[in-house]
Amino acid sequence: MFQLSRTPAARLLGAAALSAAALASVCAAHPAAAAGPGTPDGDHLTVTVRDAGPGMDGTYELSCHPAAGDHPDPEGACAVVEGDTRWGRDTFAPVPEGSVCTMQYGGPATAHVTGVWAGRPVDATYDRRDGCEISRWDRMVPLLPDLGGPARS
Repeated sequence: MFQLSRTPAARLLGAAALSAAALASVCAAHPAAAAGPGTPDGDHLTVTVRDAGPGMDGTYELSCHPAAGDHPDPEGACAVVEGDTRWGRDTFAPVPEGSVCTMQYGGPATAHVTGVWAGRPVDATYDRRDGCEISRWDRMVPLLPDLGGPARS
């Protein structure tokens, strides 16, 4: 018959409670939200757009939590990046090698996004050379300028 004495059970229960408390403190908040505005640890992106057209080209600064900066739509840009952020997945990941993409050209526009998002460094490039890259760009509108992709919901 299996018998559990109170002392080992109490230790096991105490260890489980400590583990749960430690995990809760790690997962409690978005890393940038805990940092607060104006701190170097917050979400901050620099977006440089080229060859997109008049009024869209330039370099823009964006801070989130709260949304700020000289980006044309800081609230929308922060919302789209936040909405695409998933635990364990790079929000700014390139199109995977070997992807089958439609052979279409979306124009000469390019973008370079650098900075820090969710506590991780960002250094991503975007272009519109094929269907996969166009889709990747359009997923980041309004962080990147809307160049006439499909309607967004």
